[in-house]
Amino acid sequence: MEKLRRVLRGQDEEEQGLTAQVLDASALSFNTRVKWFVVCFVVGISFSILGTGLLWLSGDIKLFALFYTLGNLAALASTCFLMGPVKQLKKMFEPTRLLATIVMLLCFVLTLCAALLRPKNGLALLFCILQFLSMTWYSLSYIPYARDAVLKCCSSLLS
Repeated sequence: MEKLRRVLRGQDEEEQGLTAQVLDASALSFNTRVKWFVVCFVVGISFSILGTGLLWLSGDIKLFALFYTLGNLAALASTCFLMGPVKQLKKMFEPTRLLATIVMLLCFVLTLCAALLRPKNGLALLFCILQFLSMTWYSLSYIPYARDAVLKCCSSLLS
């Protein structure tokens, strides 16, 4: 409706601010949001599987780290379609998941640096493992009491 008002008033997209453009971009229908969520999520999973396959077939840690990280980023970006980019960013940096978000994003960067900038196979593999664990911990923060359940399971296994 807001777009129609702007067209009738003669305002184009160039006159909008960046915030208004981001909010307009997130004004998709529910069906469109779900379709793009599925597309991004499938691309993310496919990239992760492709990276793992490349590791097993060719042993190339660079391609594995690149595709695995891109897959995780695509899977993370897919949730932006469900709730919108602004709301997603607000939720990511809430106090309950702030540390998990920072560690996850740091693992993304460190994985790519260890694989592409300063090729260290062992370090890149370690960061991929940390990336998996941090992404899992971050994802568990959206499920009520999931982190507590995981901590209790781990503590009971260790004792």
